[in-house]
Amino acid sequence: MNRRDAIQHVALLLGGMISVPAMAGVNGQILNFGESVPVTAEQEALLADLADVIIPTTSTPGAKAAGVEKFIVRVMRDCYPKDDQEKFYSGLTQLNTDSRSSFGKSFVELDAKQKNDAVKALTASNKPFFLRMKELTVTGYFTSEIGATKALEYLPIPGRFEGCVPLKPGQKAWAL
Repeated sequence: MNRRDAIQHVALLLGGMISVPAMAGVNGQILNFGESVPVTAEQEALLADLADVIIPTTSTPGAKAAGVEKFIVRVMRDCYPKDDQEKFYSGLTQLNTDSRSSFGKSFVELDAKQKNDAVKALTASNKPFFLRMKELTVTGYFTSEIGATKALEYLPIPGRFEGCVPLKPGQKAWAL
């Protein structure tokens, strides 16, 4: 085995271990039976706007339309320990604080360009928070009805299994 193959195998293993709580949330499992951090309506609106910057509305509905913020709140509450929840929500609070200091307004009040600039700054200042937010946003979006049917190609009653089917130019990827 060469070094490149070894790195790919390790990355796959670590990637699977990192997203265990997110996958548990997709399956509706509850891993956290202890205390949870209460989420305010303001934080939920902030999550919705941040998720909508990550997956904006284009020719398909965005993360906000899919209700990704509700998925994130549920997964954080049900699948992450309280310490991880506190770190996550403190990252969210820090984004809002940085937005107020840079633009004089909360993140929710910013226009689209300012939101994009704030998120770019976030990727540099708090990369772990951004990566978790991105993971939860993408998972929540593509497991939602909107993500699975509008953004991906969806076949409710599939025919026979075909393991390798070429996509036509411009065709969407298939939903699972």
